[in-house]
Amino acid sequence: MTTTTARAASTTGSRFDGLTAVRVLVWLACAAVVLVPLASVVVLAAGGRHLPLLLQGDVVEAGLNSFVSATLSALGAIVIGTALALLFERTDLPGRRVLRLAALSPLLVPPFVGAIAWIGVAGPTSALNVWWRGLTGGPLWSIYGGDGVVFLLIVHSYPIALLIVTAAIRRIPADLEQAARIAGASAVRALLTVTVPLVRPALLSAFTLIAVSNLADFGIPSIIGTPERFVTLSTLVYRYLQSGTVESPLEVVATIGVVLLAIALLALVADVLISRRRVELDASSSPPQRLPLGVARPAVGIVTWGVVLALTLLPLLALLTQSLLPAPGVPLTLENLTLDNLVRAVTASGTLAAVGNSAMLAGLAGGVCVVLGLAIGALTTRTRARDNGVLSAGALLPQAVPGLVIAVAWLVIAPRVGLFNTPWLILAAYVTSFVALVVQSVGAPLRATPLSAEEAARIAGAGRLRALVDISCRMAIPAALAGGVLVVLTAVRELTLSVLLLSPGSQTLGVAIFNLQQAGAYNAASALALLVTVAGLAGLGLAARSR
Repeated sequence: MTTTTARAASTTGSRFDGLTAVRVLVWLACAAVVLVPLASVVVLAAGGRHLPLLLQGDVVEAGLNSFVSATLSALGAIVIGTALALLFERTDLPGRRVLRLAALSPLLVPPFVGAIAWIGVAGPTSALNVWWRGLTGGPLWSIYGGDGVVFLLIVHSYPIALLIVTAAIRRIPADLEQAARIAGASAVRALLTVTVPLVRPALLSAFTLIAVSNLADFGIPSIIGTPERFVTLSTLVYRYLQSGTVESPLEVVATIGVVLLAIALLALVADVLISRRRVELDASSSPPQRLPLGVARPAVGIVTWGVVLALTLLPLLALLTQSLLPAPGVPLTLENLTLDNLVRAVTASGTLAAVGNSAMLAGLAGGVCVVLGLAIGALTTRTRARDNGVLSAGALLPQAVPGLVIAVAWLVIAPRVGLFNTPWLILAAYVTSFVALVVQSVGAPLRATPLSAEEAARIAGAGRLRALVDISCRMAIPAALAGGVLVVLTAVRELTLSVLLLSPGSQTLGVAIFNLQQAGAYNAASALALLVTVAGLAGLGLAARSR
């Protein structure tokens, strides 16, 4: 039989090989963890007839607060992220490489941990406010309230803008700026008239991503906003589910969840439309000509270093200080330092149970996401099928959906699948939220792998499934494992899903810290948050070195 005949026979029988069965199984798994939960929210909201509730006072107030905080924080993050990206990429700022790493560090700290840390900086009993109160009789600034929520959302969002804008700037050919300089434009004018307009699509994309993410953030509004009665949609949903102050609370929160889901989908569509309008530029081999800061270089360097360190190092130092003091407001002296909070955080029975639950759930989520994400990535990048685009979009959809919606979705279907009041409900929500991390991790290496190796295996007699597994999947396993590590590190510190899906005996680390904070054990919460942050930073560092 000739090679052409063998290929024809293989093509004729390819419908019935194992690859088709694997595709069906992957589709069923994707539908079970993504499509069915999200569809259940829409169905419940449509049948509950609670749309008039959206016009009631507390929902309108919470929705307005969420919209304002998400919009303002996204704008603030864009301003800071863009300014830092331009300074790092287009100027001779001193120490910009180290400074870039420091500026990205808020990405490694969970937002609710950052909120606890900033209470030590600008809380009512912080050293700064106590000192200022002694001088003027009032605090300099209390972080509690809406302004504090917006500020912390900016702090934890600007690294996303920094990454997106930096990637856009690096794609701009240096020849364009140099042509503007030759035509007589100054370095600053070339930067503002050439570079900034070309990164405008990236700015819009970053704005939509950050705004949708901040719209349903739970940790920061619950810790910083609740003491001043600044209620957002996420904290309102938590109150409805915990207190039962409304009739049919699940239908009510499903209705709110559908509104958030619609906003997320609109933002996703807008991002796709923006990406289509981007102008593809030819690559340039000439390095960018950095803008010399001249006599302003020391001053700009000092200000930039001061701002970045204040936003990154100061809250961590405050978290350490709170962990070593016996109670809030106690002066920071050698006599008052104690390790009791750290010892209590490590040895408490609730903490040990939370560590065990978080390790188990995060580990299982990482394993499931590695298998499912690798299968989805391999099928959508290494095979030709009409449903590849839909399958990939379905797997990546949860990245654009607020965690609040995913939690509500699993609350809706939990009684029907036997997961209600079990820790496996949290596991299912973790898989829904984080499988996209592995799909994205394996996508790039799989696309970069030539098809010739698989074709050689097919010619040697291997079926489509075996060629896919033996060649492409094996080459993508390191990337999949790296994505799985990222899933574990993200899940072990997660709060929104865990606190809304909490059941007896399934408390996680994030919930343990949150409960300590809500119970008034601020220093013990700081100690546990510090330990989780240090462990997370160490884990991410090891993951980065292994990639």
